Formats: sequence, C-alpha cells, structure tokens
Amino acid sequence: MAIGVEMIKDLRQRTGAGVLDCKKALEEADGDMEEAVELLRKKGLAIAAGKADREANEGLVESYIHGGGKLGVLLELNCETDFVARTEDFRELAHDLAMQVAATSPRYLTPEDVPPEVLEREQQWQREQLGEGKPEEIIERILEGKLRRYYEEVCLLEQSFIKDEDSTVRDLISSKIAKLGENIKVRRFARFELRGD
Repeated sequence: MAIGVEMIKDLRQRTGAGVLDCKKALEEADGDMEEAVELLRKKGLAIAAGKADREANEGLVESYIHGGGKLGVLLELNCETDFVARTEDFRELAHDLAMQVAATSPRYLTPEDVPPEVLEREQQWQREQLGEGKPEEIIERILEGKLRRYYEEVCLLEQSFIKDEDSTVRDLISSKIAKLGENIKVRRFARFELRGD
C-alpha cells in the first residue's frame, strides 16, 4: 500500500513521532493507522526504557491554578538538558501533568511510593469487603485486580491521562521521551485546595 503524505501527517499529529518514524510505522502496518499508533507506542516504551537510567537534573517547576484561585498545583518535571526544558513540547507536558494532578488528586507518584502501612490497610479493607466463603485463590485474584485499580486511582503515573483515556500518564511521558530523546521524570508534586473550614 502506498503511504501518502496525509497519512503520515495524521499519524504524526496523533503521536508526536517524527516523520520518518511515522512513515516506517505505516509501512510496517500496511497503512493500518491503529496498528501504526501501537507500533510507535511500543517503540516509544522501548526508547524510554533505554533512557531510564540517565540523569535528569534539569527541567522546570510548573504551576497550575484553577477555579479562580481555589485550587493550585506545583509540579517539578526533570529532563537531561536545559535545551529540552525550554522546548514547547516539554512545557506542554509539564502543564498537562500539573492539570492532571489538579483534576485527579493523586497522592503518590508510583505504586512503590505507597507506604507499606497504607497498602496493608487498603488490602485489609478490600479483603473485608469480599466477605467469606470464596476459595483463597479466587480472593487473591480479585484482590490483585482491586489493588491495580487502587494504584490507577492514587498513583499519578498509573492514572489514565485526562486528555486521552486510552493512555496512562506513564505512556504520555514515555512518548515524550521518545520524541525529545531525553529521560524525563516527574520529581514531585503538591496539590493545594482552599477549604471552607
């Protein structure tokens, strides 16, 4: 199948990948747009994994204020060089992530950041909700699924991205790593909300 300029342009807009990468993905997928998107996503994850150990000490602190000043977020996003930190793509990512924190109120960055006592309490509560009478292996499988959903709710990187429910925040960051060619990490974030106490 002949890969047209419009197809490449469409794929590029959807993924942010480079022109040559889009063309190669479309050729490999025989013009199937969804398959090409998936190929680029997998490639982005592979690129991101290869850069994960590189130092990310540059970056910026992004602020996001919502609701007429009643809700605010500060988020530190790091990359490897000051050059990338000043790009529009990096700034847009920082803004999107701060907006994500404002909208979803995550408590932790990753599942590894959830304190053991909090995790234990959550598991105990979920176990109590299941009741008794089910075989232990069934209970463990159910608990595993509930724990995964808990992480998707409270951990920023595991959440569905608010602008694209089919991607997680981790996927979004991986795609930017692939596009910008540098390791990118959320270092920390804080969410402030005015309370009428």
